[in-house]
Amino acid sequence: MQASAVARRVLRPFLRKTSANATARAMSSKVPTHLPLSFLSEEELMFQDAATKFAQDVCLPKVSKMDADGEMDKEITQGMFDNGYGGAGASFMNVCLTIEALSRVDPVNYGTPEQKQEYLPRLATEMIGSFCLSEAGSGSDAFALKTRADLSADGSYYTLNGQKMWISNSEYAGVFLVFANIDMAKGYKGITCFIVDRDTEGLEIGKPEDKLGIRASSTCPVYLTNVKVPADKILGEVRRPLPLHVSSRA
Repeated sequence: MQASAVARRVLRPFLRKTSANATARAMSSKVPTHLPLSFLSEEELMFQDAATKFAQDVCLPKVSKMDADGEMDKEITQGMFDNGYGGAGASFMNVCLTIEALSRVDPVNYGTPEQKQEYLPRLATEMIGSFCLSEAGSGSDAFALKTRADLSADGSYYTLNGQKMWISNSEYAGVFLVFANIDMAKGYKGITCFIVDRDTEGLEIGKPEDKLGIRASSTCPVYLTNVKVPADKILGEVRRPLPLHVSSRA
């Protein structure tokens, strides 16, 4: 059975266009107001189960091939469009549950066991991460970036130089995923993702942008001046930025 057909079969029973808050309203007079943040209504649990099943049954079997091909499987994205304009009438909480379910089957697969052990527990409890891709001259065409990474003579570290722009959460982040080119002659095929700790010498966070909205989320430039990053802090593979970028934005 094609992935899109599986997606429709799995999601339709739970994602019909109904009022997303109906269950919450029905329960409001019966349930105490001091419920823990982890409490999920019956509708939210159903939504979570549907999203998890879609991620496990439809997305997970294709993750390795998508990584090797460097592109998102079209049948997967089509399966997510079946509810059409207006979507499933989902609440913000249901959207979060869906993102959590989909993220679980792909992005964390790029880290080595050592990287996961070092960063994921802190990212889950105390630390914010920041995604550094855009630059002043490469926004929509992100892979035209100019930030470069030069390998040391002994191959033990890379030296990053460049400037990132409009980076979300950068003012408070403890770790940064920085995209840089290790071989400018090869264009986008030289782009690689590096894990850079906030306290790394040469990394500087600029003044936050004065935005019209979403002002509580900092958006700043990030400056990299002779930033030395150990070779074992590459996320994923050398010269393989596209699958990581696509999956993290999915």
